[in-house]
This record gives sequence, structure tokens and C-alpha cells, in this order.
Amino acid sequence: MRQKVTCITGSTDGIGRAAALQLAQAGASIILHGRSNSRLEEVKEEIAVCTGNSQVSLIQADFGSLEEVTAMAENLLAENRSIDVLINNAGLFMEQRELTADGFETTFAVNYLAHFHLTLLLEPLLLQSGTRIINVSSVDHLSAGFDIGNMQGERQYTGYDAYAFSKLCNVMFTLEHAERLKGTGVTVNTLDPGVLATKLLHAGWRLSGQDPVYGGKALVWLALSEEVAGITGCYFQNNHQASCSSLALDPDLRCQLWGISEEMVGRGKVKGKK
Repeated sequence: MRQKVTCITGSTDGIGRAAALQLAQAGASIILHGRSNSRLEEVKEEIAVCTGNSQVSLIQADFGSLEEVTAMAENLLAENRSIDVLINNAGLFMEQRELTADGFETTFAVNYLAHFHLTLLLEPLLLQSGTRIINVSSVDHLSAGFDIGNMQGERQYTGYDAYAFSKLCNVMFTLEHAERLKGTGVTVNTLDPGVLATKLLHAGWRLSGQDPVYGGKALVWLALSEEVAGITGCYFQNNHQASCSSLALDPDLRCQLWGISEEMVGRGKVKGKK
């Protein structure tokens, strides 16, 4: 049986790393992503030592740069015949408003826009593979509003509001993408992984939380479980379908976000597989 190929963004720390270890233990071939080559090498070695699985490849990209996200997509398209699971997990929390080199608010850019861009660039390969796409959101998305004039904190900014809005965008993207891919064999789901002891939790809330291994288990369940085979366009908590924000259920609002996001990333073709 062919090893399942799983690509996990933000997999050098937190729940991304935990999921990578667990999926490697289950026999999957892992594509690790991170900003630091040294951290990528460390996690690759950790996986080999802990699981005996050497089927791990590395890809470096800073999600604060759309150019680097595009290059990442080009490399994945050129080097992989399939991606069975794509876990869009990379994320951060910013106390102060900062802009990326592309001119986008950093939380919005890294947590949402980079994943929107990457996923759509990879779509030819995902359609070919019948991929399970998993977008990591948060229960905090329920607190977010949708103000077209303040999407990037232009008028008013708090770190929490920016984070919550980015996670609402993840859910809206999930539901809209699932709708657009109905009947293709690709599934798109999102989840709240729980309150976990990660650098992001400490940065935003100064709280303790559960070991990231628990969040990793939730990702692995969505990635591999037969219980969710064929299920798409859903938000999960504790391995159960749950209610998401009413804003995400509004198809007009989702289409508006999609159109704005396409303009932001300047959708175009990339090199690699056709």
C-alpha cells in the first residue's frame, strides 16, 4: 500500500510538529514546512529517531511573503505526484500591528492569506490526488466580526481581534472551497484543535494549556479516520461536527472574501505540473 503523503504547514513546533510525529508513526510520508532550515532539520531527525520513518522531506518558506509561498507551491507541484493530506496549520499571534513586505497585516497574511494562496496554487495536484484539506481554525473565530473597512486593522487593531478574524477567514475559506469542490473527491474541513500549550497560546493569552499532542491527535483523526471520509465543508471540535459562526454560513459574505483574497494574491499560473 502506498504511503499517504501529508504536507503540514508550520510543522516545526506546536500541533504541527505533534501531528507530523503521529502521522509519521502511522506510516505516512511527511512534507515538513517551516521558516527555519535548522528547525526543519531538527524535526526531521526527531521523527527518524522517534518513529523510524525516514520518509520526510523539507520545504522552507516564510508565510509573510507571497513570493515565498508561490515558490513553495512551485516546488511541491514539481516534486510530488500526489498530496493525500494538506494540513494548513501555520499561524501566529501579533500584539502590535505590523505589515508584511507585501503590505498586508501580518496575522491576516500568515494565518489566512498565505494558506488561501498556497491551496489554490496546489489545486491541480489536490484534485488529482483526492486530497483531504484541513484548515486549522479556533473557537475564537466565533468572536470575530466582518468589517470590510477594517479587515487588516486599518482603523482599529488588537492582537486578539486580528487573530480571531484570521480564524474566521479560515472557516469561511473552508466552507466556500468545499462548496466549489463538491463532487471532485477533494474534501475540505476545519477544526478548533483545543487550548494547547503552544508558543501562540503563550503569546496571545499567557495561559497554560494541554500538551500539543492532543491537538495533533485531532489533526490525525481528520487526516486518516474513515469516519470522516467523504465529509466536507464542516467545522469540528473534539472530533465532532460543531456549529461555526453564522458569518461563515453566509454565502454572499464568503464570496466577497474569496474575491478580495484573489485580488490580494494576484492569482496566476505557476510552474510545475499541469
